[in-house]
Amino acid sequence: MANFGMHTEDFSQTDTIKAVVNYHLRGYDKPVTYAFTPPGETQSGRRADPREVTIRNARPSAGLLSLDQQGFILTRHGTRVRNFYDQCEVRDLYYPEIEKLLKEKTGATRVLVFDHQVRCLSKAKAGLKGVREPVHSVHNDYTAKSGRRRVSDHLPKEAVELLRYRFAEINVWRPINGPVRKSPLALCDSQSLSADDFVACDLIYPDRVGEIYAFTYNPRHRWYYFSNIQRDEAILFKGYDSAEDGRARFTAHSAFNDPSAPPGSPARESIEVRALIFFAPEVREFKRSVRISIVADQAFHGDSD
Repeated sequence: MANFGMHTEDFSQTDTIKAVVNYHLRGYDKPVTYAFTPPGETQSGRRADPREVTIRNARPSAGLLSLDQQGFILTRHGTRVRNFYDQCEVRDLYYPEIEKLLKEKTGATRVLVFDHQVRCLSKAKAGLKGVREPVHSVHNDYTAKSGRRRVSDHLPKEAVELLRYRFAEINVWRPINGPVRKSPLALCDSQSLSADDFVACDLIYPDRVGEIYAFTYNPRHRWYYFSNIQRDEAILFKGYDSAEDGRARFTAHSAFNDPSAPPGSPARESIEVRALIFFAPEVREFKRSVRISIVADQAFHGDSD
């Protein structure tokens, strides 16, 4: 198996906190969650399993993190956006900024930002259009099934060709205002996830049905967060990777209540952007053609000099 970076258990941690995250209590029926308030139905059929876990501050070791190993990284990233609640400004200014950032950080040759979500508890409760509450349950936005389907959803004419090669879905999360003290984002090291931890859940929209992963409790999970994250910082984490070669493919994550947050800390305001990233097929094909040429040449001339 390829080595994609340093193991997180080797990191030296300066501080930790104890906090509760909401896992899923596994049942026999496939869980269902609604992305809207359905008439006569509960919002979610997921069965909560709250667990107190240790959450380590990853900031001292941020430079050692890898998207392909842990599944998430922290980076400095400035933006020209003034108002993240302005949908047009976000699409016109922020989407191109994120496309550039993801190309720089991943080596992708093509990036398609396909949606974003703004979150703030107080503004969501006040009914501000397009704003949702932070999600306080352990989840990943895509599954092995729905991750592939995103390509067909957004690039139907090219999907057959694009699905032949490696691609990924990356979330880019940042504060609208910092530092974030209330409901920060916790991320689970992908190396600590086991296959039995994943539970596929239907996510029902008014016009379609998606699929996400919930997760069951596992004491081996290693949780991290970035303390006092600011507006000019962004967390990149994997929602899906088509490669099945040992690198991180999914990132369990959740908002959590930080017990060390000062009383009266402002509500968390954040934006997360979702993007498909594609890697150059010619790189793989070139390496393959070189190997074939070498083998063919050796077969024709022999191995002698």
